[in-house]
Amino acid sequence: MNAKKLLSLLAVAGLAVSTFALTSQVALADDPKGNDKSKEKDSHKGHDHSKDEKKADKGDKSDKKSDKKDSKSGLTAGDMAPAFALKDTDGKEHNLSDLVKAKKAVVIQWFNPDCPFVVKHYGKQGNTFNDLNTKYGKDVTFIAINSGAKGKQGAGVERNVKAKKDWKMEFPILIDEEGTVGKAYGAKNTPTMVVITPDNKVAYYGAIDDDNGADGPGKTNYVAKALDEILAGKEVTTKTTRPYGCAVKYN
Repeated sequence: MNAKKLLSLLAVAGLAVSTFALTSQVALADDPKGNDKSKEKDSHKGHDHSKDEKKADKGDKSDKKSDKKDSKSGLTAGDMAPAFALKDTDGKEHNLSDLVKAKKAVVIQWFNPDCPFVVKHYGKQGNTFNDLNTKYGKDVTFIAINSGAKGKQGAGVERNVKAKKDWKMEFPILIDEEGTVGKAYGAKNTPTMVVITPDNKVAYYGAIDDDNGADGPGKTNYVAKALDEILAGKEVTTKTTRPYGCAVKYN
């Protein structure tokens, strides 16, 4: 074989090798199981971002529902007052439907005789609730409701009989040991106050006054203010405030 033919064969062989290499690279790039795809798959293995996003979205919706639920706890002016029938410390039953028809308003106080924020409105520090009953009792029905569960601080008939006697309370203390009525009203603190008109609507819901400390009554009594307006045939101007005091001792 002469030199010319040898060079020609070598050129053909070189072209074949180059063509094979190029074809292999193209096939590898198109292969879904190729190295590049495999590495990409391995880098995401065990971490599905779409699931994380769905989970985060679900959690966000759950939080929004929780916030919405919290914002609706308790009552506000204009709401219908939940019906109830409870017995007092003497065993007498009191039904809201009868109470609202009897006078021009009903005032409910959530009560715990061992809560300092209740104590400050009786006896030496002040006599807020008894004074309200004395002043407005002719036109307004006053009741206290103790929603403390059995065995909790300030709960039970015996403890409340003593409190009623010691503080010379002339209005009844209703016992709600199951907490059904307290929860229906969204009562979280003692003393939470509710004023209800004869149309069974809440006219005022909130704190007794503007002093959330335990040392003594505040300067502005929101309940007295609301009653003055109701009895004068006027609209209640301060309809809702934030209750303060001890947590209601539910189960």
